[in-house]
Amino acid sequence: MASELEQEATTVLYLNESTNISTTVASLCNSLKCYMVLSTPEKKAIGSICFLAGPVTFLENILVLVVIASSATLRGRPSYLFISSLALADAFASCFFTVSFLNFHLYSKDDGADNYLFKLGGVTMAFTGSVGSLLLTALDRYLCIYQASNYKVLLTCTRAKLAIVLLWCVTIIISFLPLMGWRCTTWLDPPCSRLFPYVDHHYLACWTGLQLVVLFLITVAYALILLKANRHEAAMSGPKCGRSSIKGQARMRMDIQLARTFSLILLILAVCWLPVLSFMMVDVMVTLTDKQQRMFAFCSTLCLVNSCVNPLLYALRCRDLRRELLALFKCCMACREHTLGNTYSIRNEKRLGKKSKDQAVSDSNPDTVSESVDHQQNSIQIS
Repeated sequence: MASELEQEATTVLYLNESTNISTTVASLCNSLKCYMVLSTPEKKAIGSICFLAGPVTFLENILVLVVIASSATLRGRPSYLFISSLALADAFASCFFTVSFLNFHLYSKDDGADNYLFKLGGVTMAFTGSVGSLLLTALDRYLCIYQASNYKVLLTCTRAKLAIVLLWCVTIIISFLPLMGWRCTTWLDPPCSRLFPYVDHHYLACWTGLQLVVLFLITVAYALILLKANRHEAAMSGPKCGRSSIKGQARMRMDIQLARTFSLILLILAVCWLPVLSFMMVDVMVTLTDKQQRMFAFCSTLCLVNSCVNPLLYALRCRDLRRELLALFKCCMACREHTLGNTYSIRNEKRLGKKSKDQAVSDSNPDTVSESVDHQQNSIQIS
């Protein structure tokens, strides 16, 4: 009886150990196939999003950069310097994210750890620079509202350029830390991330926490701006008369429009970034399933959509930038018409020259054989 009980206990212990081993093996990831979880329809859907949003995002942001670079007036304002930094980051995002994402998830290319981390560093740099530029833009607008009298003293063009340079230096260092050595020591096994190969959980937690802090600061800045706009609206809603009433109503309408714009900015930021950052935080704490990895792949395309929307929210809504864009467009049309006019005039001159030359040749040389014979007979008769 005792031997039978010992045998049953041994069997149960063996089954438990087998279950633990199988569970451990299932949680390990020994190849990149653990990250390439998209099915064929999902690949087509994500590929369509990237092929559509990528070029549009690139062209929009390049257009913003060209307009700002071609205008001396816009280059001298800190606000447009921050917008140009945002446009540069979003242009990088449209290139790095689209190429890296499609190569890995659609074409399943395995370029090795260093090449993958280099591409991932480019994507991280682009999105970190984009969110950092959004923070600089929010702080600029906060100072413009709360420190209107000292705004030009506090935020000069030189200080704005130094802030942009500092932002990009910190961004580049943070983004390429995995390539410089902060990566998984266990290759693809835990504590390696199940969202990004070769990326350590601690680095992912630090980067995600940094982005959450930046987004929180952006939200606080815009919330304070909205609060002041609401206070101004309440103060100006009382009975006024004369010119001050007209100015107050105009200012109140501007504040309401500003509040709507900032509310839209916050809504788009939350929709585009919170799902991705939530998945990253969950990945730090637990092991994600294949379904959760597929959901993260779709949510990550929202970051590209945010880069596509940013020029419409921050740049093309600005009246001065639209004016400069229209002036640049008119200049390009005038240059085109001038070039076409010169081309037509050169063609006409060549055509007229050819006609005069043909006329001279026709006068000196008969066109037909009969004319040549008649000319010879006339010369014989005369002689």
